[in-house]
Amino acid sequence: MKIDFVSDVACPWCAVGLHALEEALRRIGPQLPVELHFQPFELNPQMPPEGEDAAEHLARKYGASPAQLAATRQTLRERGAEVGFAFGERPRIWNTFDAHRLLHWAGLEGKQRELKHALLSAYHTHAQNPGSAEVLLQLCADVGLDVARARAILDSDEYADAVRERERFYQARGIHSVPSVIIDDRHLIQGGQPAEAFERALRQLAADGSAVPQ
Repeated sequence: MKIDFVSDVACPWCAVGLHALEEALRRIGPQLPVELHFQPFELNPQMPPEGEDAAEHLARKYGASPAQLAATRQTLRERGAEVGFAFGERPRIWNTFDAHRLLHWAGLEGKQRELKHALLSAYHTHAQNPGSAEVLLQLCADVGLDVARARAILDSDEYADAVRERERFYQARGIHSVPSVIIDDRHLIQGGQPAEAFERALRQLAADGSAVPQ
């Protein structure tokens, strides 16, 4: 089974959704072989390098009041805890394009999943800037990627066209919110669903395609 996880590092529900999906896959077990690929999506493609205050940005973008934002943060903390992900304070929102370029490269190196987890934790747990070269290089080192190669990518436009092509590809197919989980190029599950919802859907799809898990 092929799973494309379309998401942005800046998306807190993507952290919830990924951990829930992985929990569902653990419950199903190895009898369902899965290829998991991470595809790029930018919630804020025009975000400047210096970023923006998170509360101001979210209030303007969604018209949310301070009380609504606080309630959402609490819900995220609870949903994150259910799947083993810890949300910290995230005072700023930054640009994530370079993070997506490195994720594309990490996929070629067989380290995409590790780097995705490192980026989500750095951003949502530790409030680190995923647009900072220093942060990105440290995360690459942490997951065993070649830091010199990563630096060369950041110092160039390498993989920029590939990332933009993938973003256009999914947008043209109606993906305008994340996380969006696409199974075998034809089944779509949207949102930070609970592990139970992912497990139920995956078992049903596997059964329909006679892939087993009962």
